[in-house]
Amino acid sequence: MIVTLIIACEVGFWVLLALGLAVRYLLKWRRTSVVLLLCEPVLELVLFVATAIDLKNGAEPSWEHGVAALYIGYTVAFGHYTIRWLDGHAAHRLAGAPRPPKPPRYGRARAAHEAKLWLRAVYGGAVAAGLLQLAVWYVGDSGDISSLRSFQWVALRAVGIYGLIALSYTIWPKKEPASALSTRDPEHVPDVLVGRTGKNEQ
Repeated sequence: MIVTLIIACEVGFWVLLALGLAVRYLLKWRRTSVVLLLCEPVLELVLFVATAIDLKNGAEPSWEHGVAALYIGYTVAFGHYTIRWLDGHAAHRLAGAPRPPKPPRYGRARAAHEAKLWLRAVYGGAVAAGLLQLAVWYVGDSGDISSLRSFQWVALRAVGIYGLIALSYTIWPKKEPASALSTRDPEHVPDVLVGRTGKNEQ
């Protein structure tokens, strides 16, 4: 039941998001779109309540409850970010707004961007681990909580791996290609290229 509800919440998230953006930019009903988008957190609340009721009714803690906690943590941390990103693209395509800027790809700007995303992952992992801990306390010594504990470690490992990836962009920043630099700012043209240009002109 929990897995089915997770799938339903995921489908509901995208349906509400599509309806909210369509109503905002095609029908120009801004207030209605706000109401639709505000319904997004209700899906996570429904999933949380359903999981709690399932445990209360005597269900044995399992991987389904762990996945539910991870899903809630992810949507809490990245749900608003995803909505804002898609809203910017919808405004550009449907309402003539400027194209939203792309995330930075090189140097310190890319490292800072990855660090911010990692902080979101930390937030989501903390939410998931906290919900799992509440489930552990609720079940107590009367049931098998090993699956709940294992998913706490899953959340911790996911945050740790994401942190290492984000850190790699700081230690080994990705350099911008010379061709992109020369197009953006002629002052950054490498001396080698300047020399070649001068020879060609002669």
